[in-house]
Amino acid sequence: MIQTEELIQTLTNAVGLSGYESSIHQLVKSRFEPVCDEVRVSKVGSVMAWKRGAPAGDSDRPAKRLMLAAHMDEIGLVVSGIEKGFLRIARVGGTDARQLLGQRVLVHPQGDGGKNKPAPIPGVIGSRAPHVLSPAEREKVAGFDDVFVDVGLPARQVERLIQVGDLVSFDTQTTRLKGDRLTGKAMDNRVAVAAEVVCLDELQRLKHTWDVVAVATVGEETSFLGAKTAAYELRPDAAIAIDVTFAAQHDYATHIELGKGPVVTVGPNYHPKLTQRLIDTCKRLEMDYQIEPDIGGGTDAWPIQVSREGVPVVLIGVPLRYMHSPVETVNVKDVERIGRLMAHFAAGLDDKVFD
Repeated sequence: MIQTEELIQTLTNAVGLSGYESSIHQLVKSRFEPVCDEVRVSKVGSVMAWKRGAPAGDSDRPAKRLMLAAHMDEIGLVVSGIEKGFLRIARVGGTDARQLLGQRVLVHPQGDGGKNKPAPIPGVIGSRAPHVLSPAEREKVAGFDDVFVDVGLPARQVERLIQVGDLVSFDTQTTRLKGDRLTGKAMDNRVAVAAEVVCLDELQRLKHTWDVVAVATVGEETSFLGAKTAAYELRPDAAIAIDVTFAAQHDYATHIELGKGPVVTVGPNYHPKLTQRLIDTCKRLEMDYQIEPDIGGGTDAWPIQVSREGVPVVLIGVPLRYMHSPVETVNVKDVERIGRLMAHFAAGLDDKVFD
């Protein structure tokens, strides 16, 4: 059985910024391999894991294919300038400037591009102390132009070790809170990758006629590159995108809550028959679920839906607090339930699913 909490901690503690996910290919592959029939990395870096279905009867027709898509990239920063030994930074993905001040970070030098990559350099994000700011400045949130990374080294050494374009990640380790909750960076969306692993593990104990391909996609935070190219290559007959969604907190009112189960998304972008099958599967499993309306296209669901001649898609949300911050918070039980839901949904697919 999958130890979901340990899996989430391992995936989220790893560094893989959007567009630079090669650093976690082997980690993600190693978690897929024990629970699937085949795993490989695509040309653009998405990790694809196949769980092949059992043919129905004597049929020699190619099996239909269900694609699962969960992006494995994370938001972060990049060195945009070096001034007197201090680093200016810019965002990679949707990094929130309000979250920067006072954070510990790791700078990842490119080195000479060889195999022996330099070790990450620890640093902190600082700014001028409030005592030396004008009253008007003290009322403003520090933006990217107001902060810098200090790695504690003399200017000459900084310029020798670090260059513009080096990546900067948040130096945050995932921590267990009370109530089956975990907090840390990159929950968006490595928890969904964890749910894919749980799904593939559950499918080992279920009979399914459709092939299931779980994809850990690249570039969702910046370009949707992984979802676009994987859907084009795989030509799935149906797809499930899994991504985080906003959960209630003390200053944000929504009916979506941590620990209350999968979020089934409804709206014009999501195939009504597949959506109803998700709901019916929840009911059959006696699993709590939540409904969320959505008209947008801010997840991997949209590029999959419009691939080639079109793909019927549904979206499952993982409730999450404090999105796009180093303290994103989820409930482990929600992740486990989503994995189980997808497995039983896949096992129930047949040739008449769209009749």
